[in-house]
Amino acid sequence: MQVSEHSDALDLEPGIFKRTDPTEIAASLKRSAEHSRRRKGTAFQSAMSMLNFYINRAGRNLPKTQLDTLQRAKGKLREAFGRAA
Repeated sequence: MQVSEHSDALDLEPGIFKRTDPTEIAASLKRSAEHSRRRKGTAFQSAMSMLNFYINRAGRNLPKTQLDTLQRAKGKLREAFGRAA
């Protein structure tokens, strides 16, 4: 998708948002955010922002199962950064 290909926020692994395991998605976003030199906020903020950005831009075109997976990835991302709510 053009959103993830042309964003300057993070260097993402190819196909990250198409994965079916929310834990994998969260782990990949965490790795990308921690290794990025272009982020403006914390690694957590950058990773969560990228996930929300993708959901907001692609949301209407995503199958419900994939949207649910991405929503669950938010919780896994919070856990990965020790910010479980």
